Amino acid sequence: MRFRDYWVLVGFILAALTAGAVGGVVTAAGLGDWYLGLTKPKWNPPQWVFGPVWTALYLLMALAVWRVWLVRSRVPAARAVVGMYFVQLVLNAGWTVLFFGLRMPGWALVDLVVLLLLLAWLQVYLWEVDQLAGALWVPYVVWVSFAGALNAAIWRMNP
Repeated sequence: MRFRDYWVLVGFILAALTAGAVGGVVTAAGLGDWYLGLTKPKWNPPQWVFGPVWTALYLLMALAVWRVWLVRSRVPAARAVVGMYFVQLVLNAGWTVLFFGLRMPGWALVDLVVLLLLLAWLQVYLWEVDQLAGALWVPYVVWVSFAGALNAAIWRMNP
């Protein structure tokens, strides 16, 4: 591996953390009376869980896509996977804007369903290109699935 390859990893991490930072800023602004006043299911995690979980997930997803980027010259699907990585980051940040920023849990759920479809597509191709990359992606898909169930429950409980 070349030195440049590690800088690309740093770029993927920074892209993920930027999406996370956008989400963090919007979430912090939206955690006031509106969110605190929502009825949430009993299985809603404590607030402190979200930061560490998302940080770990952003690092795992960046590492997964980087592994695919490394083989892009010999795997035709790798370029599409890398491109869709950035699309899913936009959808990821978009969910936070819709849910916390605009206080629209229904539209946030629509965004999340589209995100999950893209994540499933990425999961298939990541696994095909590099099984470790696919394995690194699994926690993200699981967490977003859980977030979708939580989003749906909150939307249903707060008409």
